[in-house]
Amino acid sequence: MVNEFRKRFGGEPNVFSAPGRVNLIGEHTDYNEGFVLPFAIDKRTYAACAPRADRQVSVYTKTLNKTAEFSLDADSRETSSKKEWSLYIRGIAATLESRGHKLRGADLIIDSEIPFGAGLSSSAALEVCAGFALWNTATGDADLREIAFAGQQVEHEFMGVRSGLMDQLTSSLGRRDHALLIDCRSNDIEYIPLALAGHTLVICDTQVKHELASTAYNERREECERGVELLSAELTGIKALRDVNISDFEAHEYSLPDPIRKRCRHVVTENARVLAAAGALKRNDLDEVGRLMYLSHDSLRDDYEVSCPELDLLVDTASRMTRVLGARMTGGGFGGCTINLIEDKFYTEFKAEIILSYKKAFGRAPIISAVTPSDGARQEDL
Repeated sequence: MVNEFRKRFGGEPNVFSAPGRVNLIGEHTDYNEGFVLPFAIDKRTYAACAPRADRQVSVYTKTLNKTAEFSLDADSRETSSKKEWSLYIRGIAATLESRGHKLRGADLIIDSEIPFGAGLSSSAALEVCAGFALWNTATGDADLREIAFAGQQVEHEFMGVRSGLMDQLTSSLGRRDHALLIDCRSNDIEYIPLALAGHTLVICDTQVKHELASTAYNERREECERGVELLSAELTGIKALRDVNISDFEAHEYSLPDPIRKRCRHVVTENARVLAAAGALKRNDLDEVGRLMYLSHDSLRDDYEVSCPELDLLVDTASRMTRVLGARMTGGGFGGCTINLIEDKFYTEFKAEIILSYKKAFGRAPIISAVTPSDGARQEDL
């Protein structure tokens, strides 16, 4: 990457990286001010970056073999209707400057190990990696938490996705061998050790691409907000579904029309599952973590209705294997990946069985890989 930078731009770059993420449990709770339990993975996006004397940013993506150039003084929102890869770069640059962080022109090469559209937060990794590279190249004192907030703002204002902060916080602040228990109201993080001795976490990628900017994602958020409005008539002081416990919800759920009732039921019960899973990890009770993962998938499939046949088949197949402790869809849904907690020695057999079952149903194989909980954004040693 550095040699390619020298050939394309000249000069000596620094290299920055940010990881994708997998959410162990806690789906669609982040924008409801609830709890999530993600971890950063050992698949990363990289940026080789060097400063320029002007206010231009020139960027080349090896992943797509495309180039783009823009001025830091231009209004990036004028081109925000075109949802292409470079909008993430333009968006994070414009957002950081709007938040008071003066950048300078730069040349960048972007490369990524994270598959697009797989539910592994490739977009958040790109936002964090590019933001970190541009900020550090300009002043050398990048604040990773601030970059996470800026990345979320890019999703809202440039990409039209009303997402929570989980993806960007995890990509920015992940820690090796830990999950992040994130309180999505305060954005406080508790690092939970992932003591997986004898077990491994495995991703199964359906290769069905999801579009989080699609109508369905934003509709779910609107349904949850409507549920809060309706429940407020019965439960005083609630500001988000985070404020509703299971017993209160069960006492009032039939005052809600469907599908709002089902959407709210998922979020309320999922928040409880996240906290229970964090407690189980602290006790090193992986069997309980696995049980909660299966319950989470059932809820996402039946109540939140964001699964798909490919995801369901992967989870159903995994559930029939005795040495798989848990499985669930991870990410926004409508495609993407499952996360599986399995015994280490079972990996080869697990992979073969999953591929056989998936090929029989859909005529193609999923992409299967073990993932390791890893560190967040960093500057790479050269």
